[in-house]
Amino acid sequence: MQFIDLAKQQSLIKNSLDKRIQAVLAHGKYIMGPEVMEMEAQLAEYVGVKYCVSCSSGTDALLMPLMAWGVGPGDAVFTTPFTFIATAEVIQLLGATPVFVDIDPKTFNIDSVLLDAAINKVVAEGVLKPRVIIPVDLFGLPADYAAIEAIGKKYDIKILEDAAQGFGGQIGDRLAGSFGDVAGTSFFPAKPLGCYGDGGAIFTNDEDMYEKLVSIRVHGKGNDKYDNVRIGINGRMDTLQAAVILEKFTLFPEEVKLRNAAADKYNALLTGSVVTPEVPKGYISSWAQYSILARDATDRSVLQAKLKAADIPSAVYYPKPLHQQTAFAHLPYKDGDFPVSEAMSQRIFSLPMHPYIEDEDIEKVCAVLKG
Repeated sequence: MQFIDLAKQQSLIKNSLDKRIQAVLAHGKYIMGPEVMEMEAQLAEYVGVKYCVSCSSGTDALLMPLMAWGVGPGDAVFTTPFTFIATAEVIQLLGATPVFVDIDPKTFNIDSVLLDAAINKVVAEGVLKPRVIIPVDLFGLPADYAAIEAIGKKYDIKILEDAAQGFGGQIGDRLAGSFGDVAGTSFFPAKPLGCYGDGGAIFTNDEDMYEKLVSIRVHGKGNDKYDNVRIGINGRMDTLQAAVILEKFTLFPEEVKLRNAAADKYNALLTGSVVTPEVPKGYISSWAQYSILARDATDRSVLQAKLKAADIPSAVYYPKPLHQQTAFAHLPYKDGDFPVSEAMSQRIFSLPMHPYIEDEDIEKVCAVLKG
């Protein structure tokens, strides 16, 4: 059994995918070729925003907007400690200060009540300037943007949606990638929409931001790449990866439905045995991961061992919150500061999840867990 089955997906589009790749090899525009612009247009239309700027990774999709806003030393950027390091890494890279906020125990996303209190505390202390909130759409579920956007407006600070796992998720009629001022996503192969290497994209309705992102993506270029008007990065997405996304995107809307059907099956079979994930009313998850909670760390180890004995893979996202990571040891946090994140990290683990998982496989996973 595969944790994520990319081979099955590839078999469905192999002929058209081969044609796409051969077309890139034929025209030879391997960097910023026509497929890149075609992909950007399609994804912007899907998300429902004016602009999509592709880039070289999901990490750059978070870094570039912060650079465009001039975030740096003395600035506070608020985010969750229960996420992949890239979310906070980009803050530290620019010399700004990550300010962590604990999560909601049901959604695993940033707690909006605690977020408001954290911003208010930074304002009162007067040492750092609140600049940006980076909510994370963890495991495919969009964060509480109704509350977060109101908080951003209240304090006049920017919102950068980390939709690296959330692409394809939805709240009402709004899709992930359309929340806040800017959003970034990842096309890492294991993501709901992934390429066959590294890649990412940034979404916005702000024309000025769009122009800055296009410049930052190519070393801060002005009229051409040898006219540098700002400091940028080498953040371009390869044309071959854009070609892969274009073909995989033909399957994507249906794949989101298939992921939800698989999650519904898991929920029906596991409810009462473990704590299953919750999706608030009006929300749709893209189910980048299907993550459940054991009673405690010991119970998790027992359950994972049972799965392993049955040749069923599982994974822990995330075993150690960011405030406990060595890379952030310089920040003024200690064990116990984020009790929900710390508790979840001891209990959570993820099961096989992809659009083409068979009902029999889900039934096998659940039988092992319940046995």
